[in-house]
Amino acid sequence: MSSQVKIFSGTTSRDVAEKIAAAYRQPLGDLTIQRFADSEIGPSFNESVRGCEVFLIQSTFPPADNLMELMLMVDAAKRASAKHVTVVMPYFGYARQDRKDKPRVSIGAKVVAEFIQSVGTDRLMTCDLHAGQIQGFFDIPVDHLDGSTITAPYIRSLNLDNLIFASPDVGGVVRTRAFAKKFGAEIVVCDKMRLRANEIASMQVIGDVTGMNVVLVDDIVDTAGTVCKAADLLLERGAASVRAVITHPVLSGPAHERIRNSALVELITTDTIPLREENEKIKVISVADLFARAIHNVVSHESISSLFI
Repeated sequence: MSSQVKIFSGTTSRDVAEKIAAAYRQPLGDLTIQRFADSEIGPSFNESVRGCEVFLIQSTFPPADNLMELMLMVDAAKRASAKHVTVVMPYFGYARQDRKDKPRVSIGAKVVAEFIQSVGTDRLMTCDLHAGQIQGFFDIPVDHLDGSTITAPYIRSLNLDNLIFASPDVGGVVRTRAFAKKFGAEIVVCDKMRLRANEIASMQVIGDVTGMNVVLVDDIVDTAGTVCKAADLLLERGAASVRAVITHPVLSGPAHERIRNSALVELITTDTIPLREENEKIKVISVADLFARAIHNVVSHESISSLFI
C-alpha cells in the first residue's frame, strides 16, 4: 500500500505551491506559521502527517527567514512521524556562493546544503541551480529540474527567423549552449568584466549577431544590470531584436525599472519567485506542472530525467 501524499507551503511560495498542488490534483495541507513578537517563527501542522510522503514547498528569497521557516517545517514534519520529507525549493538561495572565488570567504551553498540535511530532510527537489555541482554538496537525493522544459516551448511558439542565443557572461556558456541545442542554433557570448558584485566595468560581444533575433539565456536576473547592458550592446552590434529567458526573477532594487527602460522586447521567466510588481515586459510561465509531475514520479518511483530529456 502506497503512502498518502501531503503537500504544504511556506509563507512566501504560497502562489506557486497552490498551482503545484492543483496540478497534482489535491489541496494544499493545513499548516500554521506563527510569528512571535520578536519575529521568531513557529510552524505547526493542523493535520496528521504520520506515515505520509510530505512535500514542503518554499523558495528562499530573500534567503534568511524563508530558509529558517522551511527548516522548522521539516523538523516539525519529522517529529510528527512523516515517512519521508522532501524539500521542494524552486529557487535555491545562496547558490551563487558555490566556491571560494577570493580568500577568506564562505561557501554559502555548502552551508545551506548542510543545514537542509541536518534537520532530517530525505530529498531535495529544485530547479536550475546556479551551478550544477552544488548537487555534490548533498548526501541525499537531489532532483534537479530543467527550467528550459517550460520556457523553450514558448520561444519556439514565437517562430523567430534568424534565431541565435547569447550568454550574458562566459560562465553561462554551458547553459546557453544546452538551450540553443534544443533549436539547433548557434550561440554568441557577452564577455563582461566586473569591478565588484552587481557593477559591470565593461562588456563586449564575441560573435556576429547582425540581423539576428537574439535570445539571452541566464538562470537568475538580480539587479538586471548585466542583461540590460547586454541587450543594448547586442542591438549596437546589429541584432534585429533581443529577448531574455531566465528561470529565477530575483529582480532586486532597480531591476524592474531597468527592464522597462531597456532594449529588451521581453523577459521570459518562471514563477519560482513571485514578482514584486507588475511589469508589461515580463512574461511569466509557471513551473507548477513540471514540479507536480516530478512529485508524482518520486512517489511512483519513476524516472525524473524523463520529464526533460
